[in-house]
Amino acid sequence: MLTDYHNHLERGTLTLDYLKQFTDEAARKGIEHFGISEHAYHFYQTKNILSNPWIEERRYYDMADYVRLFHEAWNAGIDVKMSIEMDYTPGKHDEMAQFIRAYDFDYVIGSIHWVDDFGIDLAEFRKEWDRRDIYDTYRKYFDQVVTLAESNLFDIIGHLDLVKIFKYVPEDEEFLLEQYDRATTALANCKTCVEISTAGLRKPVGELYPDPRLLQMCYDKGIPIVLSSDAHVPQDVGADYDKAVALAKKVGYTEIMTFSKGERKAVPLG
Repeated sequence: MLTDYHNHLERGTLTLDYLKQFTDEAARKGIEHFGISEHAYHFYQTKNILSNPWIEERRYYDMADYVRLFHEAWNAGIDVKMSIEMDYTPGKHDEMAQFIRAYDFDYVIGSIHWVDDFGIDLAEFRKEWDRRDIYDTYRKYFDQVVTLAESNLFDIIGHLDLVKIFKYVPEDEEFLLEQYDRATTALANCKTCVEISTAGLRKPVGELYPDPRLLQMCYDKGIPIVLSSDAHVPQDVGADYDKAVALAKKVGYTEIMTFSKGERKAVPLG
């Protein structure tokens, strides 16, 4: 069994024709469980959760149109899960919970893209990495992983170590492993699964998310996984899944999670 639960329509249109390009690619690659998880910041309904100048330039969707698209797909016999990828925002737990409860999502992804006012994975902010203390950024990033887990609002945490995207990684391995340890300890005590994401292979870091040492900690602490490609174009659906499956099996995983209307079920890893 294979899943691809982290995918985006934002470079195209919220139309059945464009959605079908993604689901057709998933079918071609033998992915039985496929979902779309558009960035929540694109929607007017999340303005009270996260707002900054970069976000506001990209807020142009209405949730009514998004939900309508999935109903069109289901009525057309297309098997696609409805999800959202939320930017985890400290101090906005009540607002995030209210938004999540307002829609009948199959699952919800929580991700960390912002450390204070720093968009850690955005090309526009890349030079900030040279201006900031890398240890401070990493500590604050993993602080958010911990509180994301403790919120228990999310079914999946997206690209767990996204913070490495531009290859800025602390040289002190003990410090890094300490961050991994406290993150996985928090995740082991909540409902949130970890995705093995192939997106990192298409980024400057050139690696899967998460780091093998981090994934090994996930396995050792009993944290379930899903597989995701984080595709922003149809051809990236299921990209490099041979590498993701190989890593999962190498650290010991034999099962992945599937989701439907918030309920999760373990199935054998394909």
